[in-house]
Amino acid sequence: MHQHEITTAGPLLDDQGNLREPGYAKQMLLEYDRNDVRGHTMRIKEWDYYLVMNGQFALALTIADNSYMGLDSISLLDFWENTQVTKSTMRLLPMGNTGMPSSTLEGDCASGGHGYSLLFRREEERRLLYAHMERFSGRDQLDAYIELTDEPEESMVICTPFDKPGHFYFNQKINCLRASGKVTVGEKEYMLDPSDTFAVLDWGRGVWTYHNTWYWASASGLVDGVRFGFNLGYGFGDTSAATENMLFYDGRAHKLSKVRFRIPGRRRRRRYMEQWEFTSDDGRFEMRFDPIMDRSAYAGAGVVKSDQHQVFGKFTGLALLDDGMEVFVKDFLGFAEEVENKW
Repeated sequence: MHQHEITTAGPLLDDQGNLREPGYAKQMLLEYDRNDVRGHTMRIKEWDYYLVMNGQFALALTIADNSYMGLDSISLLDFWENTQVTKSTMRLLPMGNTGMPSSTLEGDCASGGHGYSLLFRREEERRLLYAHMERFSGRDQLDAYIELTDEPEESMVICTPFDKPGHFYFNQKINCLRASGKVTVGEKEYMLDPSDTFAVLDWGRGVWTYHNTWYWASASGLVDGVRFGFNLGYGFGDTSAATENMLFYDGRAHKLSKVRFRIPGRRRRRRYMEQWEFTSDDGRFEMRFDPIMDRSAYAGAGVVKSDQHQVFGKFTGLALLDDGMEVFVKDFLGFAEEVENKW
């Protein structure tokens, strides 16, 4: 499929609150302004999500302002001990007052409440993540200080319209950030070494329709000493202008067409912990995925529902760069998820 690449800077939305230019970019060129949104203010979703991971553990930090509901969340998964803890706090009717940055290039993001705080700072050469939560695991409190550096020159930026006026999704995924720092839970310490610990930023802004299911997979690491990663996703919106599928090699982005997730079992009766398969329509991404842990979460209250399965595991297979170079990976750490939201 032909995909439209956005190469010039400008405002994200037109006077009607629709995307000026659906498609993808390799850098943050377009300018999002919440004041330009024409969709219903209760439907605006804004979030910053960081996932930091190595072979021992994964830490996920979320600050989200979904207008009628804010969500702050910390997840810690220990692959060695096969344990996972997720603690989330909801805030009622933040309506944009969380003050989410309008770009990934600058601006800080902070939230907190009784017994916890989160802060994401953007500095010139690095990103700093702070997290604190009392009684995170039993009586043990969690503290995290993480420094992200070596940001790649190119990343995945996508502008996806929905089949409804004023509805859109504007998203950047930055893979292969090097992570250093420390996470402590009670007496336990997790040290982050930038030689084997990598992070991804999922930065999303948009006006969403009520009921969606999305598929997302991501991985970052080293292949023969060179940073390599990928972002795969689909399931919502009008992707006729572009998909969000992309490979990242040595700081450069390589665009893929469509990639299909083959998850064992039928919808509603998935066998998430069995081997998945990933296959692309252009033959440039063929992988199997062997799960290690399913971070599943279900929340339902009235008309709001979220059914999440974020499965961590290892990818093995082949990816082809734009120039035809073959990248083979074996037991390459990442995750793949299926999420259904009514929100």
